[in-house]
Amino acid sequence: MAKNGNDAEIDEGLYSRQLYVLGHEAMKRMQISNVLISGMRGLGVEIAKNVILGGVKSVTVHDQGVAEWRDLSSQFYLREEDLGKNRAEVSQLRLAELNNYVSVTAYTGALTEDYLTKFQVVVLTNSSLDEQHQVGDFCHSKGIKLIVADTHGLFGQLFCDFGEDMVVYDATGEQPLSAMISMITKDNPGVVTCLDEARHGFESGDFVTFTEVQGMTELNGCQPVEIKALGKASPHPHPPCVSHLQKSFSSSMAEPEFVMTDFAKFDRPGQLHLGFQAIHAFQKKHNRLSTPWSKVCDCPTITLCLQPCTVSAVEQLDESLIRKISYVAAGDLAPINAFIGGLAAQEVMKACSGKFMPIKQWLYYDALECLAEEDVMLTEEECAPKNCRYDGQIAVFGTKLQDLLGKQRYFLVGAGAIGCELLKNFAMMGLASGDGEVIVTDMDTIEKSNLNRQFLFRPSDVTKMKSDTAAAAVKQMNPHIRITGHQNRVGPDTERVYDDDFFESLDGVANALDNVDARMYMDRRCVYYRKPLLESGTLGTKGNVQVVIPFLTESYSSSQDPPEKSIPICTLKNFPNAIEHTLQWARDEFEGLFKQPPENAVQYLTDPKFMERTLKLPGAQPAEVLEAVYKSLVTDCPHSWADCVSWARNHWQCQYSNNIRQLLHNFPLTSTGAPFWSGPKRCPHALDFSTSNELHMDYILAAANLYAQSYGIPGSTDRVALVKILQEIKVPVFTPRSGVKIHVSDQELQNSNSSLGKTITNSSCVYYSVFMFEQDDDTNFHMDFIVAASNLRAENYDIPPADRHKSKLIAGKIIPAIATTTAAVVGLVCLELIKIVQGHNKLESFKNGFMNLALPFFAFSEPIAAPKHKVSVCFISSLEIKSSPMTIPMTEIVTKVSKKKLGKHVKALVFELCCNDLSDEDVEVPYVRYTIR
Repeated sequence: MAKNGNDAEIDEGLYSRQLYVLGHEAMKRMQISNVLISGMRGLGVEIAKNVILGGVKSVTVHDQGVAEWRDLSSQFYLREEDLGKNRAEVSQLRLAELNNYVSVTAYTGALTEDYLTKFQVVVLTNSSLDEQHQVGDFCHSKGIKLIVADTHGLFGQLFCDFGEDMVVYDATGEQPLSAMISMITKDNPGVVTCLDEARHGFESGDFVTFTEVQGMTELNGCQPVEIKALGKASPHPHPPCVSHLQKSFSSSMAEPEFVMTDFAKFDRPGQLHLGFQAIHAFQKKHNRLSTPWSKVCDCPTITLCLQPCTVSAVEQLDESLIRKISYVAAGDLAPINAFIGGLAAQEVMKACSGKFMPIKQWLYYDALECLAEEDVMLTEEECAPKNCRYDGQIAVFGTKLQDLLGKQRYFLVGAGAIGCELLKNFAMMGLASGDGEVIVTDMDTIEKSNLNRQFLFRPSDVTKMKSDTAAAAVKQMNPHIRITGHQNRVGPDTERVYDDDFFESLDGVANALDNVDARMYMDRRCVYYRKPLLESGTLGTKGNVQVVIPFLTESYSSSQDPPEKSIPICTLKNFPNAIEHTLQWARDEFEGLFKQPPENAVQYLTDPKFMERTLKLPGAQPAEVLEAVYKSLVTDCPHSWADCVSWARNHWQCQYSNNIRQLLHNFPLTSTGAPFWSGPKRCPHALDFSTSNELHMDYILAAANLYAQSYGIPGSTDRVALVKILQEIKVPVFTPRSGVKIHVSDQELQNSNSSLGKTITNSSCVYYSVFMFEQDDDTNFHMDFIVAASNLRAENYDIPPADRHKSKLIAGKIIPAIATTTAAVVGLVCLELIKIVQGHNKLESFKNGFMNLALPFFAFSEPIAAPKHKVSVCFISSLEIKSSPMTIPMTEIVTKVSKKKLGKHVKALVFELCCNDLSDEDVEVPYVRYTIR
């Protein structure tokens, strides 16, 4: 998209991770959408931030009010010097920096009907109930999509009305299922039989299309056809297009439909539906919200809920819940705004793009577990405004929690998308704003693709360190936060930095990591030092939150996802049948040509033990490694650009012509019994090289440049000169040979053991570059090689090719990401942080969560309890115990026991092991609880 929202090509460098969530068609529909967001308090700015990052055409921010102290507890684009200024005008300047492709304007007038007609989507926050009815009915009549979002303290509300003709093009966003067909009957209706190697996964009511059908070619490319599943099936995505009818705001208010966010609170939505109406009624009557934790406000609020026009929504009013709504209604919490704001922004994207299923139609959420476990009543004095930036939070939790938050010392591992959101919330909440400190570490630098969701960074920050840049950005949001940036990778090699003293000084750890290994390492460290761990992650519209509390919950490592399904090696080598196979093959080619040989060659020349280690490798690997080193140092060592082109041309001939011809020689089109090339085995065909074929030239250009870079030889992108060099190259004639063994199964391959190749003599050849695959740099030839290599192999096997965008996703193993999910997940993480800081120690107080904003679906549950083990041990020597029970290191107990004599009154020590992660293999248990018997 061009700047200011004009129609143009989508900037894949910026939106790459989001494109893998939404797709190009949805993004194109977004780029012609104009969005109005009314209300620029904490919730409104959160929605605006996410929508602007998403890439609509324009966003207009609206507010007729001025900044107040309580706004600063969650409105991250307001400063103390902005108090008294219009919230929309101040926020517009900072929101506009988020995305140069989106036009951001401020509006401070009234929301007239003429003005509303300019927009495809209208979002109301911080609005009166009368305004919601008026704007809602008008938008419904004009086909303008409406979203109403609101938060009060620990409670959140979301409503959607996308009209009577809303079309959903993709309800789930999941990849469509595919299956290979073995037979189709010509009956009416016909029966389609799939190969037996795996369940087809379809179910009755699904819609399918056909490709590559031989014989009944009229099926190829047909319109989606509804099917009936005759065998066992598993869930399948929704049909490609569904209509989604929604009622107007007024109609839905009287007869609400609810989306459940927590099935443990099944009756809560109806109660909250009344509670929010009571807040509006109280505010209309008194022109203010109820005083925080004021007992005087109880009766009026409950009375308003008991009015005949509203009480019919529930069977019986929960007066205790309504009182709590009244107590905290004036509160404004950054975590709640982040969660509801993330959900609301996702609904805006659904409204603009038709991607994913909209909420139908009311969603309510509460986090009452954040209040004191003993149901302690705060006083009006404790929660009264202090004319400070935390007034919105003090209104809910009082001043004691605010003091505790300021003293916290937290370690944040990662400053990417989740890390940026966490730091923003930390700053708004006042974490480490007193004597505490936030230490954030991230060894990565900022890239262009980060800017779409890591909102603390700007284009001018590209190539800077993430941790330092993020720390500086949140200092602008809250100058009082004490934060330090590190550039260290967490792992065994940095344990001298993050040592015993460091971890002992922490109050907790928050992970913002993108890989499982680092997560498990930090989990082990937190278990060892008995520190709370806040764990979270996202995958497109999916997100999860896990809280780990010492001695209370299981650890992150206690449960693991099943391993990824791998592609059989023989399928990759000789029998691909899908583009995923050719892309993985191309990725292996890249590693085998430009990464592993340089690494092995350097080790061969410099490490005396290289040969000893290589000869111990299983199967044919020793021969393959040494053969590759021999070629790179002796036979294939280039001395000029022409040599690199010659190598690339001959390698092309080997991979896409000679090897295919040898394969067909070994396995002719038919053999005894059933044809060999059937079922999942596609029969390949050899390619003939041509300088007029653009894909062939793409491969040669990328491969030759990468090979030249490996040896420090200057490359070239001159295609005319490249053709001239290619015309001078003589490619040896290939004749298939008999007796060449080609393995048809992984078992055959594992049983083989090739003999070692030639002896390598010392070479003067020197490597300059060892490539680590980097898919986001469009100038390094990495993706050029992968795309060309994969699509050439796909052409060998008549597999439909993949464009660069899809190839980058699969070959780069990119994790799809979108700002909305990240914001919502981090909001939930920070709610768990509040519980930890308050000292909650009941398992039922904490919530692990999973969500899928596309469906939408939410699931919250108590964490699994930590396993407990009791071990009775009798000692010949004794330990002098001063108090019992207590918690001390087991190693200290053993040491003291060995130095003391057995006391007559002590017969045994009984240890109760309360560890987050304990297995039978564990020899050293860091801490135990014990009693005396």
